[in-house]
Parts: sequence; structure tokens; C-alpha cells
Amino acid sequence: MPHLRAALVAVAVVVIGATPAHATTDPAVTIEQGRSQPVFSYTDAIREHVYVESSVDSDSDGRLDRVRVDIIRPKESGSGLKVPTIIDESPYYDNSGRGNESERKVYDSAGNLAKFPLFYDNYFVPRGYAVLNVDMIGTTKSDGCPDVGGRADVLGGKAVIDWLNGRATAYHADGTQAFADWSTGKAAMIGKSYDGTLANAVAATGVEGLETIVPISAISSWYKYQRSNGVVYNYNYMSYLARVIDTDPVAKCAAVRARLDAEADDSTGNYNAFWAERDYIAGTLGDASKVRASVFAVHTVNDLNVKPDHFSTWWEALADRNVPRKVWIGQYQHVDPFDFEGRRDLWVDTLHRWFDRWLLGVQNGIMDEPRADVQVSPTNWITQRDWPTPSASTKFFRPAIDGSLNLSPGKNGETATFTDVRQSEDAMVADVGTTKPGRVAFTTGELPRDLRMSGTPEVDLRVALDKPTSNLTALLVDFGTDTRVDWRRGQGITTLTERSCHGESTPEDSACYKKVVTNLATRPLEIVARGWIDAQNRDSLSESSPLTPGTYAQVKWKTLPQDYVFKKGHRIGLVIAGTDSTYSGEKATGTQVTIDLHKSRVQIPLVLGVGHSLSDGDIPKDKGKWHGPQQIDLPVPESNLY
Repeated sequence: MPHLRAALVAVAVVVIGATPAHATTDPAVTIEQGRSQPVFSYTDAIREHVYVESSVDSDSDGRLDRVRVDIIRPKESGSGLKVPTIIDESPYYDNSGRGNESERKVYDSAGNLAKFPLFYDNYFVPRGYAVLNVDMIGTTKSDGCPDVGGRADVLGGKAVIDWLNGRATAYHADGTQAFADWSTGKAAMIGKSYDGTLANAVAATGVEGLETIVPISAISSWYKYQRSNGVVYNYNYMSYLARVIDTDPVAKCAAVRARLDAEADDSTGNYNAFWAERDYIAGTLGDASKVRASVFAVHTVNDLNVKPDHFSTWWEALADRNVPRKVWIGQYQHVDPFDFEGRRDLWVDTLHRWFDRWLLGVQNGIMDEPRADVQVSPTNWITQRDWPTPSASTKFFRPAIDGSLNLSPGKNGETATFTDVRQSEDAMVADVGTTKPGRVAFTTGELPRDLRMSGTPEVDLRVALDKPTSNLTALLVDFGTDTRVDWRRGQGITTLTERSCHGESTPEDSACYKKVVTNLATRPLEIVARGWIDAQNRDSLSESSPLTPGTYAQVKWKTLPQDYVFKKGHRIGLVIAGTDSTYSGEKATGTQVTIDLHKSRVQIPLVLGVGHSLSDGDIPKDKGKWHGPQQIDLPVPESNLY
């Protein structure tokens, strides 16, 4: 009953510490119209820093690592006014910076922050919150070495929550002990990418006092971040990322980086103890069953950095455990909801209400609203009671020897063959209808009405190989000219010069940020969903099981999730190929792959509408073989780790 207990305690905080305006002259958080009000001075706020002692010695120097915590809180906070805490823990404060404008920490002459990146401090401190910018272990001003999702990363953040609740020790710069006597003990963690990943990770430890998290484009399993069913995206990536975020001399953490690469075992692509430590859904250090915090997740279906299966699998695990939750799902690439065009004010207000609900106990009705906000076109967002939409139903599409994609199976004995070669997705989807040695492709006829996909497709192939394994790629394609979000360029947004302001400013720390607009592109097709597997990992991610050459075996895997509308007059395409050079560092196997079409299918979750069904008549065949665009140039999304 941890969630019920937390809610009851939060209500008590409202009764004691959050009073109506003008009810008392004592300092107090003020609630009006279901929202905390900006009654505290941002200019006069206390700015300080402490070093929280963790339980790990990641650099093996014989001392427990200390975590640098930069704090801003209302001047009135202390023994007479205790306030809740919003935490953004990050490895990026002294390298790439945070947010669309790459803000870094700026320090004053006393070593405290004069500028806290992002708007959280400007907006929430005047409303009675403390905001903490925490340097992840091994980065900026914290001790130790980053271990990319492992014990040091996770337990450093946990120690900060423990300190706020009197369970860990912290020190001022002069060595005297620091106490969080201003804290209610209630904390939130928020952040994008690695920052949001840390929020997921700390929540998965079950630490008491972490009441809510807001993970944005966040990793839930580092295996999924670097691999898909045995297919490796990047080789030696863990040491690479550790070096990117560590601005200390190279030699300091060289041994840790060497260990990361050795234990990751890129040679097999298998899941092992290294990845289990970095799995927050069902791992050895944390898992979803321990989560006490409510979760407000934000992700985008076209994020090919932190791919959308991170939120979908995390979301499913939380749902299985009835964790209080909410989600926003956009169509951009790796973008913060603060930069979803036309949604900035709504985002700030929704976040405000969320924190008020879970940290101050304000009964503002946010948990009674639809659970999911979903972007279904460049300009259209809808709300629904959950995600995937409960009204979606699974339909099985089957490939046929004539290149068609149908709801009924083809004839027994029909096969299609291709060779595993390394090629780009552009090449895979170009000139559909023409036989090519490196792929097979199947398309429906023109759709008689719109069909919305919501959820995760699954590919199920019966294949025979002439070698023990092959990399396999499955692409679901929308063939039809349309103007869509151009998430491949600039993450899907262009930054303007005009600014909007959210909170209070000082000369050193502005609450005003540049606005953005959505990038659009008109193209003849879009790759809607994609998924990869090494065939020898068809039965297990932990153990390879080579196929017997010439013998058929069933290979089933999920693509990345999506929420997408196939429009009337468009065609749904299924492309099966070998090694995807756009998103994988793998070498091609050269294996010849034969697909038993009669016993192969792809299942797609579709929203059909009230009173509608789907039959072969809804998915017409073309009388002649249809040919798609002969050449297509799909820009590779710009890299954005942050």
C-alpha cells in the first residue's frame, strides 16, 4: 500500500503547511485555484551547495564518493517552513549543458550557483519548492567515475533522497555537517535523456521519499539502449559515453571505462549480469516492482536515440503494478515537451499541477483527467484514457508471393528469399515492387479509409537460413505523399528568436527561453515502425541458439512502438531485410534467408472506430504489382545524446 500511504501523508502537508492566501502572516505555501502561488522571492532565495556522501567508491580511491548538490530554496524555508524538493540530476552540467539552449551551471564568487539551468528554479522556488541540480557521480563537481547506468550512477542519486530524509550524511565545503532541516522529505526527480534515466533508476530502487518522477525521453534498460534482440547498435559505446560526460583527466577513470567495455560483451550482443544491473524494469539493482513514486512519462515515437520501447515497456510494467501514472507522447525526435510547438504553457501548467498533487497533496483533479496526451499529426493532439488506446485491436497482415499484404494467408508452399547485406533504410524501402536481392517487400492496396495504429507491432516469420544466423530488419512503411513532422531535421524543431517567460528572473538567471516551431516535410513515404533481431537470439537474449542451416524455425520479435495514422488512399508496406546500416554497427552475415510466407505474418494494433470491423475488402489488392518511389532520400536523424 505504499502509494496510499504517500497520499495520506501528502494531504497532511497541505493541512499543516499550505494555507489559503492571507490566512496567516507566517511564511506558508499558498494554494489558490488548485495551484501553489508565487509568494516567495526568487531574488532573495537561498543558494547553497553541499556534498552528500554516497555508499559507493567508484574510482577506488579508498573514500566513499561525495555527490555535489546545488540548492536553491525560499529564504523563509527552514525550521519554520519545510518545503518539498524538485531534483534534476545530470551528467551534463559542465559539458553539453541542458535544454534546447544548452545551459550550463554558472557559479558565483562563493561557489554557489548564480544560474541554475532550465526554468524549474525560476518557476517553482517562488511557489514554495526547493530545486536541486545534482552532479551525477563522476561528473562536474562530484567525486568518482561514471559507470553508465550502473551502481555509482544509481546509488549516488538515491543518497540525495536519503539525505533529504535524514538517512545519509552531507557536508558543507568547509567540512561541517549539512542538514536538510528545511525539507519535508518529499522529493521529485525530473529530467530529459540521461537525467530522466537517473529518475527511472532511483525510483526502481524503491527509495522512500521519492514521491514522483517525470522521466523525459528516458532509458529504462541500457540493453535496449544499445541493443535490440542481440543486434548491437554501437560498439564500445559505454566507454565512449563515460568519456563524453567526464571532464576530468583521461587517466583518472580509464580503468573503469575499460571494465565497461569488457563486461558489456559486444562480441555476442547477449544480455548478461552487466546489463541486468542497468535494467530498471526487471534488473538486479532496481526493478519496476519496487517503484513507490508516481510517474509522469514523456516520450516521442520517432526518438531514434532513446527509442520509444523504453517508455512503452516501462509503462506496461508500471501499469501491471497499478502505479499512478500519466504520459505525453509526441511525434518529434529527442525533444523536451517544453519545446513541443504550441504546448509550452500547457506543459508548464500540467507539470505544476502534477508536482502540487504529489509533493504538496493538492487535490486538483489531475489524476481524474485522461491519462494520455497523444500527438496524431503535426498540429493535432488528442487525449485518451490510456496508452496504447484501449480501443485498438490486433489485426494480422500476411505477405504473399505476388508482393501483396493481406489479412488472409497465402497458399501453402509459397516462399520469398533475400540475402543479408548491410544497407541503409533508404535502400530497403526504395523501388518497392521491383525484386532486389537484399530485401523482400509487400504492400496493401490503397486504403479506403484512415487507419490509426496505436501500440507495438510484432513480426512473426518462419525462416530457413543457409548459415547459423542472420540479422533481420522489419520496417512498416506508410506509402503515400503527405506533410509530416520532419523529426529527421533538427530533432523536428527550429528555434526562433522570440522568447516566452516562465517564472521569475535575476540578471544572472533568466526565466525566458526561445520559442520553437515544428519542422515539416512533404515526402512520398514514412517509415512508421522498425525492429531488429539476431536470429540466434530468437529464444533468449542471454544465450545464443544458432539455427540449423536449411531447417525452418519461427523467429518472432517486436518492432518499436508507434502511434500513427495511415491515411485514406495510402498503402501499408512491410519490408523484411538483413542488416540495417542506418541504426546498427553490425556487419552483414551474407546469409540467404528464405521466408515461408504461408506461416509468416505481422500483427498491427489498429483503431477501427465504433461499429467498424476489418476484412479483406477493407484492404484491397492491386490488380498489377505496385511500384513505389524509385529513389528516396530520408535524412539520417541528427545525433543528440542529451
